[in-house]
Amino acid sequence: MLMALGQFPFSLSTIAHDELSRRTAWRHATAPRVGARDATQYVGPGEETIAFGGTAHADLMNGRANLDELRAMADKGEALTLVDGAGTLFGTFVIQTLDEKHKALFPDGSPRAIEFAIDLLRVDG
Repeated sequence: MLMALGQFPFSLSTIAHDELSRRTAWRHATAPRVGARDATQYVGPGEETIAFGGTAHADLMNGRANLDELRAMADKGEALTLVDGAGTLFGTFVIQTLDEKHKALFPDGSPRAIEFAIDLLRVDG
């Protein structure tokens, strides 16, 4: 297993991502000062987002069904725990977006490959 979001495992038998990016921000309030740079004060953590994506190949997995399962999870709006295969706990996240692009279509219009991208937003308990 590469990663799990809630009870959904990202793996070779479901859908596997081949890239991941994580962005963490911190908030600083500012107050203007005459003749000097603004004063700043640290006020706490800001947004944290994780984005990852990959390609689901029809001959290896049912990517469409797995992406539909993720879409149904997102419809519930619940916060889900994100953990990688090494046991690193990232926190709880909601699914913000799920993009998919169907490529190399079979004669019936079904895709041989589906490129996907998922954007997650960290939420506190």
